[in-house]
Amino acid sequence: MSDSVTALIPHRPPFLFVDEIVAETADTLVAKRTFRADEDFYRGHYPGQPITPGVLLCEAVFQTGAILMAKRAQAAGAGEQGGVPLLARVSDVKFRNPVFPGDTIEITAKIKETVGGFTMMGGSITSGGKRVLSVDFAVAWKTPGGAA
Repeated sequence: MSDSVTALIPHRPPFLFVDEIVAETADTLVAKRTFRADEDFYRGHYPGQPITPGVLLCEAVFQTGAILMAKRAQAAGAGEQGGVPLLARVSDVKFRNPVFPGDTIEITAKIKETVGGFTMMGGSITSGGKRVLSVDFAVAWKTPGGAA
């Protein structure tokens, strides 16, 4: 796991699903994650034929989106320090192929627009050149303990 990832978002193992940032533009970030066979969730998710849970794949996309937002805030010279990215909406999730222990995924998050304090994003995952999932989601930055 890259120190740059943990410097940008509050997530930590065992609930960090981004290993490294591999590419970025102003509105898009690409990251990678390799799922290890010894990760605890595999013990109970299809024992004997483990498959990475879809909700964790979605979380990898959401974390990649949070990293992109944090990098944009840094580039802008501040703005949202002290806040945390909170998922506000998830829609149009499409699962196409499973991810197995040992697979490396490439995660892409792209900012579509920002409206009223919410950032609308789209994300996708590929593995071995095949599309794994796509999802649309919205994120807001909030101060912990602050009013909703």
